[in-house]
Amino acid sequence: MHVRGRRRTGARVREHEEHQGHDDGGVGGPVVRLGAAELGAEPGERASLVQFSSAFCQPCRATRRILAEVAAMVGGVAHIEVDAEKNLDLVRALGIEKTPTVLVLDASGRIVRRGVGMPRKADVIAALGAAV
Repeated sequence: MHVRGRRRTGARVREHEEHQGHDDGGVGGPVVRLGAAELGAEPGERASLVQFSSAFCQPCRATRRILAEVAAMVGGVAHIEVDAEKNLDLVRALGIEKTPTVLVLDASGRIVRRGVGMPRKADVIAALGAAV
């Protein structure tokens, strides 16, 4: 059952990615570019893993660990965690409905992948391939 739950989480992330277009930045409007002003931290030189979290979200803690490990493995990639409750304007503008939500940004700050729920490390690494 535990493995099955992980597969569903990974499938949910992949399914969500397939429904988000690359041309619209994954948010259903004009191309969105996020930088330090919006994120509250400097983006990575090659890509950024942006995690929207909330204080009492258990999966957010595990997601934080996974994204930090991947960012440490891949040069030029930053992990940026955004407190969803303190950044409601950004959350609304990006259509974030649940935490954790992870956005993968390319070097220019364009959203190239989007996933909801705790991701698998392998899925995060694969998503980075679209950004670098």
